[in-house]
Amino acid sequence: MFLTIHRTFKEAFKNFTRNGWLSIATVSILTMSLFVISVFFVVTLAVDNVLNGVQEKVNVSIYFKPDVSEEKIDEVKSALEKFEEIKSVDYISKEKALEDFKRNNATEPVILASLDEIGENPLLASLIVKAYDVNKYQLISEYVEKAEFSSDISRVNYGKNKDIIDKLNGFIAVTRKVGIGLGSLFTLISLLVTFNAIRITIYTHKSEIEIMRLVGASNMFIRLPFIFEGVLYGILSGMISMLILFTSIKLIAIYAPSISLVSSLMSIYLGNFWILFAGQVALGSLLGIIGSFIAMRKYLKV
Repeated sequence: MFLTIHRTFKEAFKNFTRNGWLSIATVSILTMSLFVISVFFVVTLAVDNVLNGVQEKVNVSIYFKPDVSEEKIDEVKSALEKFEEIKSVDYISKEKALEDFKRNNATEPVILASLDEIGENPLLASLIVKAYDVNKYQLISEYVEKAEFSSDISRVNYGKNKDIIDKLNGFIAVTRKVGIGLGSLFTLISLLVTFNAIRITIYTHKSEIEIMRLVGASNMFIRLPFIFEGVLYGILSGMISMLILFTSIKLIAIYAPSISLVSSLMSIYLGNFWILFAGQVALGSLLGIIGSFIAMRKYLKV
């Protein structure tokens, strides 16, 4: 068995090198297909990471009127904590809000001077509400605006990051659709090119196949070189695609370092290197094998 595999793989490698430009064209198309699929995979993961980061910062901020007592705010806090959709409710006193404001604007002397001129704390006490699911914030906001304690509320600050999240979700949806569309297109092209490459190989070895039939060679023995040839196309394409992907991310990092997604792209590439590599090699090999089987079924009646 091992000898058979060794001989047929050796024959497949000979076919691969003999085909010359045809092999180069096949590998190029397969590489392009794998590259397109991997790009959209990495970009989608990067945008998902950014989206998760934004979602962590999203909250519903409930600001109370100046005359509302801490006891009343504590009652509202306790009422909100009973909802299973709510992850946490944090109380920010007027004093704490003022401290945070001064710390965040420590490098803005004009703002701090204006604050001193007011003479009193203009900030309001608030509750910061975080939900388990970002899609629940709208529901929480609507409940707060209609609750019994709504008359004690000055304003509800919701959705300052909502637009960003909606845009990122839209971008992810578009990215996935485009990725699936282009990936499917290039996959079909890859199958057609591989099919033609294997078909031409079979045609050029027509006399050898006839001789092998006459001497009693098994169908599997005749098929294996062409299957291995398809695997060679896939493995080489996967390796080249990974190299091109790394080079592309590196160039983006050099020439467009200001893009926030760039650092995520490289970390995702390195963090998922073996998954990406194994996936590309496996997918490339699968496409090569499928193309080989299609060609053999149509042109190799064994």
